[in-house]
Amino acid sequence: MKKLWNEFKTFAFKGNVLDMAVGVIIGGAFGAIVTSLINDVLMPLIGLLIRVDFAKWFVALNGEKYESLEAATEAGAAVLNYGNLISTVIYFLLVALCIFLVVKAMNTAKKRVEDLKKKEEPAPEPAKKPRLCPYCFGEIHDEATRCPHCTSDLTK
Repeated sequence: MKKLWNEFKTFAFKGNVLDMAVGVIIGGAFGAIVTSLINDVLMPLIGLLIRVDFAKWFVALNGEKYESLEAATEAGAAVLNYGNLISTVIYFLLVALCIFLVVKAMNTAKKRVEDLKKKEEPAPEPAKKPRLCPYCFGEIHDEATRCPHCTSDLTK
């Protein structure tokens, strides 16, 4: 039992799990911001531009006509609320667009930071050609007086 508990503690308090938990919390907060942006800013603008309230688009499946969706549901009629589906699809597209724009902005900022770091870093020195033994052509240290491969004298 103690071994199981220790394994659980190792798993639960690993950096990856904590990072994931923070990501989920931040994601929830970001989701609330995106929801507010769409519901409070973008959807009213779309409604103003196209002058259509999708919530009023429905079909009563009993064949009768009703003034509103509320009247149909109060009468107990089964309703096909396709206007709500259209609103949900528009909502999804707007969420996808918002997330795309945020990710694009983050990637652009990250690329700019990386470009600035590359400009600040000095260029690496070109690699020096290795010294080769004139007898066996093995690679040897610059200060060597004998070849470690063929033991030839290199003092000449």
